[in-house]
Amino acid sequence: MKRVAVVTGGSCGIGLALVQGLASDHDLVIAASRAPEASEELDRAMRQSGGRIRGVAVDLADEPSIAAMASAIAEMAPHVDTIVNAAGVLHDSDVQPEKKLEQVDAASLARVFALNAFAPLLVAKHLAPLFLPPHGEKTRRVIANVSAKVGSIGDNRLGGWYAYRASKAAQNMTTRTLAIELARRAPSVIVLALHPGTVATRLSEPFRKGAPRVLSPAESAAHLLEIVRAATPEQSGRFFAWDGAELPW
Repeated sequence: MKRVAVVTGGSCGIGLALVQGLASDHDLVIAASRAPEASEELDRAMRQSGGRIRGVAVDLADEPSIAAMASAIAEMAPHVDTIVNAAGVLHDSDVQPEKKLEQVDAASLARVFALNAFAPLLVAKHLAPLFLPPHGEKTRRVIANVSAKVGSIGDNRLGGWYAYRASKAAQNMTTRTLAIELARRAPSVIVLALHPGTVATRLSEPFRKGAPRVLSPAESAAHLLEIVRAATPEQSGRFFAWDGAELPW
């Protein structure tokens, strides 16, 4: 088995589009989500992939579940070349982005941070034995964390969305910190933060009115994968938008 990728949040939306895009140049792409068997779209992609796409279950808010996911992946493949963390939450039945201070809620903050900020770092931790090249080997490997422009502290001019903004800013910090550490341990590893643009998914549906451009999941994924495929170790630890523009942390 030559090239293996793992995508969290890989059962729908941009995550599934990234799974399908990675299947064009990877021998195996593993789509991780809470219930991969429940996604008709992922099931169709797996059936059409000739075995190149597989699913694995994980609760990204639970570290033992992430560890179990890593063990399941180790049974499928001897190594992992590419990790894309595409899972995240902006809103659902229990969480809504805050418009003012009075709407900030501790339980919502904890849940959004668990999924957006902590999960990508824990995924890297538990996949490290499969992902990090053997000592002295200069194998190119990539971690790409799907962030958001609203997580840029330097670009924040509108305020609001406390939990989502802060969790993505925290994700950006862990991405940058991981890049610095891995540059010492494995200089051929590349760690990136990526802004996918405004994408036509359930996450953005209530909020994309007035957006200058709305990308389909396939369009956004194609742009992000162009960045992932072209990135060099010198670009590790940087934050790029879907169009290639570098964003401030």
